[in-house]
Amino acid sequence: MKSPATGLMRIIYATRFSIFGLLSAWKHEAAFRQEVVLVVPLVILTFWLPVEKIEQILLIGSLMLVVITELLNSAVEVVVDRVGDEWNELSGRAKDIASAAVFVSLAFALFTWVWILI
Repeated sequence: MKSPATGLMRIIYATRFSIFGLLSAWKHEAAFRQEVVLVVPLVILTFWLPVEKIEQILLIGSLMLVVITELLNSAVEVVVDRVGDEWNELSGRAKDIASAAVFVSLAFALFTWVWILI
């Protein structure tokens, strides 16, 4: 069965759903809000740091990776919570692994910033 939205309309719908996702994450996910509040000034700061353009891209990219990973972590948590409230080892493992991905992305961002700036 063919999707009713094709071409430009599909892009418009996808963009709309993506914006809804960002707004939902902002509204319901404290960790996402905290990371965005930290990331925005750091991205702005990169324009005043004495770094090459490629280093600036790496600094910003490492921060964007944290935000992307947090969005995916939040999505995993929402899906697991949707499945059921009772404790399940696999559900717990899924949440822990997604949380570990955020931790790794934060560690990578910290490493990138320290390596470039020092």
